[in-house]
Amino acid sequence: MSKRDYYEVLGVDRGVSGKDLKKAYRRVAMKFHPDRNPDDAQAEEKFKEANEAYEVLSDEQKRSAYDQYGHAGVDQQGGFGGGGGGGDFGDIFGDVFGDMFGGGGGRRQRGPQRGSDLRYTLQIDLEQAVKGTTAKIKIPTLVSCDPCGGSGAKKGSAPVTCTTCNGAGQVRMQQGFFAVQQACPTCHGKGKMIADPCNSCHGQGRVEETKTLSVKVPAGVDTGDRIRLSGEGEASPDGGAPGDLYVQMSVRQHPIFERDGKHLYCEVPISFVDAAIGGELEVPTLDGRVKLKIPAETQTGKMFRIRGKGVAPVRGGSAGDLMCKVAIETPVSLTKKQKELLEEFQASMEGTDTKHSPRKSSWFDGVKSFFDDMK
Repeated sequence: MSKRDYYEVLGVDRGVSGKDLKKAYRRVAMKFHPDRNPDDAQAEEKFKEANEAYEVLSDEQKRSAYDQYGHAGVDQQGGFGGGGGGGDFGDIFGDVFGDMFGGGGGRRQRGPQRGSDLRYTLQIDLEQAVKGTTAKIKIPTLVSCDPCGGSGAKKGSAPVTCTTCNGAGQVRMQQGFFAVQQACPTCHGKGKMIADPCNSCHGQGRVEETKTLSVKVPAGVDTGDRIRLSGEGEASPDGGAPGDLYVQMSVRQHPIFERDGKHLYCEVPISFVDAAIGGELEVPTLDGRVKLKIPAETQTGKMFRIRGKGVAPVRGGSAGDLMCKVAIETPVSLTKKQKELLEEFQASMEGTDTKHSPRKSSWFDGVKSFFDDMK
């Protein structure tokens, strides 16, 4: 049975570019991939046919020979259709599909691996968050082993090249016409073996240790803010740079103040006498106290703003304000005399709701109108 034209197999013209050739091959190969067409002999043959076509056309010399002499020009070079040791399908598959299955067709990344980053949640009081502080923290981590200098090998010896992968860190497994690369089971992808391991780290190059660090917390931080301590993360497993430590802020709930950005909020209870005739009281702030004047006829829920007594943002800018919300407190545990005085006061108010209790009067008017509309 004669072979089909390679350009026809991939559905491209003879002048196709290398980039478009790869796209075409990927499209055809994905369509007839055995994983998508299990137990389909015809799809498997088309998949092999596409691989053979791409193996030839993606090589400039083979493509030139094919363009001049057809299949006869490449069969002699040991392509897929010939009997020689032509292109390796594993390399083709890795090159074309590498970006779809994790990048690089399984090629081993060169260079030492960076240590892992760590995260620590630091709980602080609101006063510390607003003014700034310095905190001592203890971090359990992995540090480079001193006796072996992080190599994992006993002092006086050194790691040796892995005999299984010859230092590549990966081995190739052939499964039918698939070639799959995976981490070497002997050296676990490192390319080196420890013949004489260090007694302290047992060949790992790192040991567990609890480090005590000093963290400078700038003024104005809030819950969720992070401070990065460069190089204070875990040590690298193979001599690379250490990771970083990220300290995340968590501000404890305050008994008086609530924070919203750069503003502080608090609720201030006042007597109904102060609310009615006015008064003056002291309000706490994070750096002392201020006097708050309560005007006559103040209603519950009234908000007073004390400028500049909030929080200065950590990234700069003016300080926020302290917002004081008034809550009128009903007196409790009254004596008989106090109750009589209140009853006398209430009696003096009868018939004057519109004048002295405008909200109460308008509310009852609204209720009456509501029920009238329901009739």
